[in-house]
Amino acid sequence: MIADNSIRTEFNAFLGFFQRQIYVYRRFWRWEVVWFIYALVSTLSIGYLSAGLLGQTSAASLKHIQLYLLVGSLLWSYLSVTFSEVSFALVWEQWEGTIEYTFMAPMKRATHLLGVIGFALIYGLLRTMLIVVIVSLAFQLDLSNANLGAALLLFAASSVPLVGVCIVIATFPLLSPEKGEQMGVATQGILLLVSGVYYPISVLPLPLQWVGDASPLTYSLSSVRHALLDNASLASSMPTVGLLLGSGVLLVAAAFYGFARAERRAKRLGLLKRTG
Repeated sequence: MIADNSIRTEFNAFLGFFQRQIYVYRRFWRWEVVWFIYALVSTLSIGYLSAGLLGQTSAASLKHIQLYLLVGSLLWSYLSVTFSEVSFALVWEQWEGTIEYTFMAPMKRATHLLGVIGFALIYGLLRTMLIVVIVSLAFQLDLSNANLGAALLLFAASSVPLVGVCIVIATFPLLSPEKGEQMGVATQGILLLVSGVYYPISVLPLPLQWVGDASPLTYSLSSVRHALLDNASLASSMPTVGLLLGSGVLLVAAAFYGFARAERRAKRLGLLKRTG
């Protein structure tokens, strides 16, 4: 009975943090419209960039290039908004002076972080789906050779390491209240460079290839792209699914451990509230 009450309490807290994020977005919905337009314009720019190559290559090759770039752009749009919203959730609390009260609330830290991350994942997915609809209408994308079942399974498996990366990025504001947000942006830039968003990592210098090989996002992007462009079978995708799940579990565990240490350090040094 005590265990049931504890689970119910944590689940209610999870829903509370999820709902709080909804209220934050309702408060700042005009900014969300601005950032949605920015993400949409960025994705459309990639599509028109590939369309501009029409006179330099065959139509069939162009379509493949266009789909390759758009898939990378759409997936990165989803990943980057998820990273940003998790990081900003703590930054907002530091700005408004509420983070100390949140950390004193009687619930597990995992419940707090998963509530914020859960909202960011769903919000990012819905926003990306809307961009997909607009981009599909703009460029009449041909997905007749896509294995949507394999792509969806790989996308779901990719969410596990994505949660781990989100927790890592959420740790930065605790390490440095003034520069934590910039650290998160810098991390996104590194991941964009080495994870093969717009090109295969084989074109990178060897040291950067090693970094790309260590990034779970590399396997997320390449596997989902392979399923959508090359009709990769479900069976051939299972090793990558196992890799994503296994690496994701390890990354999440390590990220929670790192966040707990950063939280203790921030409390000891008085770094929770942002003053600059």
